[in-house]
Amino acid sequence: MTAQTTAATAGPTTYNVTAKRWKHGWELHIDGVGVTQSRTLGTAGQMARDYIETLTGKDASGGNIVITPELGDLDRQVTAVRELLAAADRQQQEARNSYRALAADLRAAGLSVSDTAAILGVSRGRVSQLSKAS
Repeated sequence: MTAQTTAATAGPTTYNVTAKRWKHGWELHIDGVGVTQSRTLGTAGQMARDYIETLTGKDASGGNIVITPELGDLDRQVTAVRELLAAADRQQQEARNSYRALAADLRAAGLSVSDTAAILGVSRGRVSQLSKAS
């Protein structure tokens, strides 16, 4: 396998960036590349990408820029809240799937659209939507 083939099959390069707060914004510490700055985290990705391209001469437009802000004690809180939101999203998806399955089971048991709507507490139109989705 040639070096060119290896690079092509390796996928996009990932650049890990640690963002450290300072009085004018954020210092962006790019692993293996160097340090630059950005006023906001919203522009940090593009600033890091531009810096990488300037320093290395490589096109970084297809690379993944992973920015991790250092927030001290707030890091744990950010992680905990993100985990809670992800769990809530999973539970919500599970509830939607169960709701659709219940609507289908009620209809399969021979209940009318009107009766299914009354049991589920939704409109007849919603029962039709749920039935089509399953």
